[in-house]
Amino acid sequence: MLLTAPDCFSSSHLPFASIKNSTAAVILKRFRLNSVSQTRTSRRLCRASLITSPDSFEVGRLIGSYGFMNITSYSGLRDIEYSSGDLGRLGVQDVGEGSVKIRLYEGRIAQGPLKGTSVMFKVYPGQRTGGIEADMMAANELNAHAFLQSSSKGLCQNLVVLVGGFETKTGEQWLAFRSDGKYSAADYAKLTSEKISKNHSAGESSWNRFETEQILKCRRYFVIKLFQGAMSGLAYMHDHDRLHQSLGPSSVILNTIVEKDAAYLVPRLRDLSFSVDISFQNLEEDPGTFSEGLWRRAAAAGAFTPMEKRAFGIADDVYEAGLLLAYLAFVTFCEANVMDSLSLQRLLESTFRLDLQATREYCLADDRLLEAVKFLDLGEGAGWELLQAMLNPDFQQRPIAEAVINHRFTAGAVL
Repeated sequence: MLLTAPDCFSSSHLPFASIKNSTAAVILKRFRLNSVSQTRTSRRLCRASLITSPDSFEVGRLIGSYGFMNITSYSGLRDIEYSSGDLGRLGVQDVGEGSVKIRLYEGRIAQGPLKGTSVMFKVYPGQRTGGIEADMMAANELNAHAFLQSSSKGLCQNLVVLVGGFETKTGEQWLAFRSDGKYSAADYAKLTSEKISKNHSAGESSWNRFETEQILKCRRYFVIKLFQGAMSGLAYMHDHDRLHQSLGPSSVILNTIVEKDAAYLVPRLRDLSFSVDISFQNLEEDPGTFSEGLWRRAAAAGAFTPMEKRAFGIADDVYEAGLLLAYLAFVTFCEANVMDSLSLQRLLESTFRLDLQATREYCLADDRLLEAVKFLDLGEGAGWELLQAMLNPDFQQRPIAEAVINHRFTAGAVL
C-alpha cells in the first residue's frame, strides 16, 4: 500500500530547488563538488524539471538498505570506497563499515504531469545519524545526475533518471529516481548461480543437450548485452567528464532478469554518490572531496598533470568495469558459492598478478569453473583478450570505454 509522504517531510526544506539555506546547497558551496558554472547549470535544471515538493510523492514499502565500506589500510592495487554489496572489488587488508546507511523505498509521483510514475527513493540519513559525509554524498549524487541530465545530447538510456528529491525536518535527504527495475546485476548473477546449483542437485543437468545449449546461448547473450549496456552508460559519463568510481554488479540496475527477454534488456548505472568531475577546469581548481584516494593513486602511478590525471581516472573506471566483466563470467556461469567476488579479485590481483593467461589455465583445471572459461573463450579467447586489456596493470594501456563497447566480444560478434 502506498502512503502519502509522512508528516516529517517539510516543503520548506527543498535543497534540490537550490534554496540558499538548504543543506545540500550549503554542501555544494562549501565543498565545491563541481565548478561554479557546472553547479549553476545543475541548479537551473533542478528549478526547471526536478520535483522538489514532498507533497508530490507517495511513499511505499521499504525495499532494503545498504551501507558503504571504508578502507583503513590496503595492500592491493586499489584504495577507494565501495558499496558493501560489492566486497569483491576490495584489494585490501582492513575494511570497516562506514557510518552512512542508505534506505530504499518504493513510491510514485502523486500529482503533476508525471502522476502515477513509479519511483524508487534513495534515502540518505541526516547529519545526526550519518554525519556530514551523508549530506556530501547526497549532494554529489544530485549534482552528478543534474549535470548529466542537462546534456544537450539528451538523456542516456543506460543511466537511471533522477526525477526529484527533498529534505525532511530531521535532515534526511530523499532522492527520487524513476523506477526502471528492482533487480541489480548482482541479484541476477546470484539468482542464476542458485538456479544452476538447484538444477544440478536435482539431476536436471543435461539429458537434453540441445536444450542445455540453448539455455547457455541465451545466458551468454544476456550477459554480453548487460555488460554492453553498463559500458554504454560509463562511456556517456566519461564523454561528459564524469567518473563513476563505484562501479560494480550492485550499481547496475536491470529492467528484466529473464534471459529469454534479453532483446528488451536495458541496463542502467546508478549510485553516483562518489562520482568525480574530471573536467580540466575542475582538475586545475578543485580536486573534489571524494577523489583524494583516486588522485593519490594517480600520483603513485606517475599521473600529475590534469591531462594525466584525467586519463588515470578514466582508466580506473575501466579497471572496475573489467572486474565487473570477470564477476559476470565467474558468478553467473557457475554454481552458487563456487566463486564469490572477493575470492575472484584476490585470484586475479594477488595470486596471478593480473596475468589472465595463467588465470585461465588455473580455472580450466577446475570443472566447476568450466562454463565461465568457455564463455570467455568465445571468439578464440576474445573475452580473455578484453579482460586482459581492461585489467592491464599499466593504466595507459587500458582501452577507453568506447573501445570496450566496440571490441568484438562486447559487440556480440563472438555469438
